[in-house]
Amino acid sequence: MSKQTIINRITTAVIRDMKRKNEKICMLTAYDYPTALIVDEAGIDVVLVGDSLGMVVLGYDSTLPVTMDEMIHHTKAVSRAVKHAMVVGDMPFMSYQISSEDALYNAGRFLQEAGAQGVKLEGGREVAETTRRITSAGIPVMAHLGLTPQSVHQFGGYKVQGKEEHAAKRIMEDAKILEEAGAFSIVLECVPAALAKTVTQTLTIPTIGIGAGIDCDGQVLVLHDMVGLFEKFIPKFVKTYAHLNVQMKEAVNQYIDDVRRGNFPEKKHSF
Repeated sequence: MSKQTIINRITTAVIRDMKRKNEKICMLTAYDYPTALIVDEAGIDVVLVGDSLGMVVLGYDSTLPVTMDEMIHHTKAVSRAVKHAMVVGDMPFMSYQISSEDALYNAGRFLQEAGAQGVKLEGGREVAETTRRITSAGIPVMAHLGLTPQSVHQFGGYKVQGKEEHAAKRIMEDAKILEEAGAFSIVLECVPAALAKTVTQTLTIPTIGIGAGIDCDGQVLVLHDMVGLFEKFIPKFVKTYAHLNVQMKEAVNQYIDDVRRGNFPEKKHSF
């Protein structure tokens, strides 16, 4: 890796400094080489290889079936494309819950095999020791509180978390615990905006919101939601900036029509 590449790479220190300077952090998901290349060249700060790939890429009904090998496979592709942003690999269900030893081994795979610069894991105080173990080995950890999709069955569905006083207090406590355990940032998903603002103002590490209001230190969306590639379900918190699935269908329909009418290939497409 060249000196220039090292200088230009977003790191945990840069992310922390952005909070200090009140600069918003921009994060998007990517799951393959071409889309990772696009978001990186556009100037995104953090690329998350989310286990959301299970739903928007692999066709599962939830994130739960996603395996470590699938995550490593996709993170490798993303890492080959990204030169500027920080790449964070999402630790899938049961890759860190069994023991801190398993968690450390799997987190290490993201850096050693897949080329990521950090990992993300869901949960509060129950993963604090695991977070501490992973960070003590030199692996940056992004925490994730609020609606944690791997716990969807425990929550009884995809619901806003932290609306009741006791639930809000627990999220606040968990955020402090995870900061103390060494997390360099915390994703806040589907929590009331007022709670997210309080958490953000209390912590010294950045918060990255998704359905958590405007006062977080940054924002994240699933790329396929944001550009209209995946329209099976569009959460309330998504702003759709394009409708690529419509454009792609139109292009495919035009291709089919050209082939059937004999309009493609033309002479210029032939050798």
